Amino acid sequence: MATEQSAAPTAAPHTATASRVPHRWRNLLTLTGVISVDNTENNATTTLFPSISTALGLTSGNLGTLAALGKVASVPTGPFWVWLAGRMGRRATLVLTTVLGGLFGVLAGFAHNFGFLLLFNTLMAACLIGASPIANAVIADSFTDRERGKAVGILYGAANTFGQIIGPVIALFTGFSDGWRYGMWAIGGVCILAGLIVAVAFKDPGVGAAEEQLADLSETARVKKTVTVKSVLSLFRIPTYSVMMLSRLLSGHLLIVIFGIQFLVAERGFSNAVAAVVGIPFGAGYLAGTVGGGYLLAFVDRRWPQRGRVSYLQLAQVLFAVVAFFGTQFHYSGGIGIYCVFWALMGFGQGVNPPVNRPLVSAVVLPELRGQAFAIWLSVFETMAWAVFALAAGQLAESFGIQEVFLWIMVVLMLLNAAVLGVLHTTYPRDARRVTHTLEERRRLARDTA
Repeated sequence: MATEQSAAPTAAPHTATASRVPHRWRNLLTLTGVISVDNTENNATTTLFPSISTALGLTSGNLGTLAALGKVASVPTGPFWVWLAGRMGRRATLVLTTVLGGLFGVLAGFAHNFGFLLLFNTLMAACLIGASPIANAVIADSFTDRERGKAVGILYGAANTFGQIIGPVIALFTGFSDGWRYGMWAIGGVCILAGLIVAVAFKDPGVGAAEEQLADLSETARVKKTVTVKSVLSLFRIPTYSVMMLSRLLSGHLLIVIFGIQFLVAERGFSNAVAAVVGIPFGAGYLAGTVGGGYLLAFVDRRWPQRGRVSYLQLAQVLFAVVAFFGTQFHYSGGIGIYCVFWALMGFGQGVNPPVNRPLVSAVVLPELRGQAFAIWLSVFETMAWAVFALAAGQLAESFGIQEVFLWIMVVLMLLNAAVLGVLHTTYPRDARRVTHTLEERRRLARDTA
């Protein structure tokens, strides 16, 4: 994070402004598609699993293994896709990840045993994971710090709403003989379509295009020429970034996406199709949380510019834990309706996270390192959390029941997460100022050599 000493190329005239990066809204809509297919892949497997388990003779432990191995495979492939994007371009890489992932999804639909299903579901996950870190880096390059919360909120709100709504639609296939296969084929087709849309509509803004200090410089003047292993490892010397990585390992709310429908089927006695209905209010709640949270973050930044983001993030963890406690630890009569209410609130509690945690990470990492920063965060640490939660919860659920697992992971662990995030009140202001000073020095060097 030290200030660079090498001279930068000649600065460009003042013809661009950070708040008006070309094609930023079109890119946002296009990236919504690739983020959607990643979420859809997760939701498809969990939504269809009760029918898959009946057809192939599987258990909750198999669901945990299926979800865990897909995430484990994403650990090396996430950073790999970002590395590849630096070599062949971000658009070409996004097309490759989504189209290839779609093809593996189609092949998963032909599975006749758990091994075949596990193989191609894992390969699909390993491909689709590449879209997330690249998309987050592009958003950071397209919108200024004060606008990123809104942009991320719209991105994840629309993407996750699509993913949650399509869950019940896919569940309709389960009414037919081997209908889960048609569901997997449909998901594969959606992935391929999303890749083709990127090929036509996406325009890369260039690294660092939205930085206030660098907007009127050429891309070669805005960033270092190469990202090295040493520079990537330096991310862990940023205290705020390290705390965010630890927090990701404590994000127990990830479990609701994996086992939510299975919980309603196994513990509350609903059918697969009825239980899948909660995906609609969950998606609506998530949409309200992400989009509304982005606008709320803008207010928080104006009112409490130094530490408001940290308090916002802490409260989001506490909110989810409280709702999860009342939504999963008690039996309610009256059908699926009451659970739809709790799922909507849990969706909201989960949705308010992306509009603050993505901008928070972007603010403490230099532009050229954000792709790898998001890859490590989302592909490695989040994936590790998914894998541990899915595998451990699947095994523990067979002994203690999913409800007991939900209590310790979605309630107790989330409260611990909120406490850990309190460290950011000290580290975040300092780390954000360090990046600002580095970019200002980079601009000075570029102007001096003009």
